[in-house]
Amino acid sequence: MSAPLRPPVMASPAARLLLLAALAARGLASPEAAPALVNEDVRRTVDLSSHLAKVTAEVVLAHAGHGGAASRASSFLLALEPELEARLAHLGVQAKGEDEEENNLEVRETKVKGRSGRFFTVKLPAPLDPGSRVSLVVEAVYTHALRPYPTHITQAEKQFVVFEGNHYFYSPYPTATQTTRVRLGSRNVESYSRLGNPARSDDVLDYGPFRDVPAFSQAVLRAHFENNSPFLTVTGLARAIEVSHWGNVAVEESVWLRHSGAALKGPFSRYDYQRQPDSGAASVRAFKTILPAAAQDVYYRDEIGNVSTSHLHVLDDSVEMEIRPRFPLFGGWKTHYVIGYNLPSYEYLYCLGDQYALKMRFVDHVFDEQVIDSLTVKIILPEGAKNIQIDSPYDIVRAPDELHYTYLDTFGRPVIVAYKNNLVEQHIQDIVVHYTFNKVLMLQEPLLVVAAFYVLFFTVIVYVRLDFSITKDPAAEARMKVACITEQVLTLVNKRLGLYRHFEEAVNRYKQSRDAAALSGGRKSLEAEHKALTGEIAVLQSRLKAEGSDLCDRVSEMQKLDAQVKDLVLKSAVEAERLVAGKVKKDTYVDNDKLLSGKRQELVAKIDHILDAL
Repeated sequence: MSAPLRPPVMASPAARLLLLAALAARGLASPEAAPALVNEDVRRTVDLSSHLAKVTAEVVLAHAGHGGAASRASSFLLALEPELEARLAHLGVQAKGEDEEENNLEVRETKVKGRSGRFFTVKLPAPLDPGSRVSLVVEAVYTHALRPYPTHITQAEKQFVVFEGNHYFYSPYPTATQTTRVRLGSRNVESYSRLGNPARSDDVLDYGPFRDVPAFSQAVLRAHFENNSPFLTVTGLARAIEVSHWGNVAVEESVWLRHSGAALKGPFSRYDYQRQPDSGAASVRAFKTILPAAAQDVYYRDEIGNVSTSHLHVLDDSVEMEIRPRFPLFGGWKTHYVIGYNLPSYEYLYCLGDQYALKMRFVDHVFDEQVIDSLTVKIILPEGAKNIQIDSPYDIVRAPDELHYTYLDTFGRPVIVAYKNNLVEQHIQDIVVHYTFNKVLMLQEPLLVVAAFYVLFFTVIVYVRLDFSITKDPAAEARMKVACITEQVLTLVNKRLGLYRHFEEAVNRYKQSRDAAALSGGRKSLEAEHKALTGEIAVLQSRLKAEGSDLCDRVSEMQKLDAQVKDLVLKSAVEAERLVAGKVKKDTYVDNDKLLSGKRQELVAKIDHILDAL
């Protein structure tokens, strides 16, 4: 650590700036041959209230050199503290205008000859002339910068952490005046560095003002304090976005979560945890995930299955989901879960002809003050998408594209695979994926469904209609012929029995109307049709005999029984004529008709029995 230079005390700020400008001109302030820039005033704020270290510096950057337009400064350098540079997650610089509005400036990492460490070049909104100044806001977010101390605690103990940083604004340029304010996570402070006799008020430490600070000055800022905020870390996040041109975007996230605070020492008591409010103060019972406002069909599950200990709140501009793991998370404990939902594509997918653009967040809100160590994003585009390009608000690592196969896919859907490490809430920004897609390809899936059904039906028709046997089976053919003849016999017998029913109806009408001509006509019709049907059955009987079937004898027996049925039907007609002519009394007729009807039913029952046996 280099001790800060202490130049002689000047009577006025102008004289102090002249000295700083001279130091800058000699190369002490900047490793590059650049215009003489000076941090005229710096107000730093180090926020340690969560498990992130957020450092914000309001800088008034002045051009202390001389010369014309050639000495204008179009950019300046930012340097990171060596102790924290490896933990940087986000760095942003904004310029304040006269109307107090902030404009984001372009920041690019660069290398400085003769200097180790990480440096960034920031492009100014307008060239800085000698003697002029600009107000800037530098925001840096560091992850895993707060170290639990002690590293292991019991369930009843509080969590203490240690932060080590720099009292000064680490810069390649000298600083005229600087203050540092540190916001701690609680009032309970074990110890803190006392450079410059800082002022303490509850959970705030005020250092400075420091004056005439040389470039690259360092002095260890150390604070040991209580911090029971949720030390949650997403060690791995796999985010899959599947785009469908049929109106849906499916999102699924697999989250591996770990409590990165002080590890739990000793046993865990569920009884004490429920009974005592301050038991496990640093543990995490639940957290809130913010989903898009159009999210629907939300599900939340882990390795065991669906997790029912969650609540969904639909707000005007978002969907808030309270996630409660199956067990509280203590230091060193881990869990894994999957969350998914559907989105309407019209809110995220834009098209102009065959040109499409998908605008979605690269990473979404998992929990407040989130830290994501490793992120993998897979964007599954429709089959046939080409000329894929990505516009990202920050640097990402893109792996070779993959192929994904789902229902009705033929040559696979293109999958964009991208990675990024060490993300925080500032990375919740939109990326835009541009691609081309021929709309004719949307007919591919319906046509595939139609073709599949066509092939299925055609296969069934061919299988049923055609005979694929190598040799013919004479016995099978004979059985099929006999079955066909038998079916015809059954049809003819049923028609013949129907003739008797029709003639019976004619006899009944005759008894009421006494129309002998109608009865005679019915008898002649019965005789003619009966003779024709009996002849057809006789022909079929001869065919059965020719096929050598034993069913021929049953048909012969049925023919004999039918002749008896016919005689009984005709006798019933004769009895009716005698009744109408008055040759027989009504009581005698009723007894004779009942006797004839009973015999006829017995014969018909025998015929039915033979029919069932055919």
